[in-house]
Amino acid sequence: MVRFSRVLLKEAGIAIDKTLSEILVCPLSKQPLRVCEKTKSLVSDTIGVSFPIKDGIPCLVPKDGKILDEDGDASTKAS
Repeated sequence: MVRFSRVLLKEAGIAIDKTLSEILVCPLSKQPLRVCEKTKSLVSDTIGVSFPIKDGIPCLVPKDGKILDEDGDASTKAS
């Protein structure tokens, strides 16, 4: 299952298996994340933070998160 999910994340850098997307939550707010195809990242709309997907692996470490502008674009890093 993990290997299968990793392959799905690698394809186009954004495709996420439904089961995996149901499990992943924001490490800060514990709320669901959505996939942003434009920035190839996972976004927490609740707190306005974007987490990158690197080499098909979501980086959900809080220091890797970027605060989103009002436009929805990532800007400075979250603390």
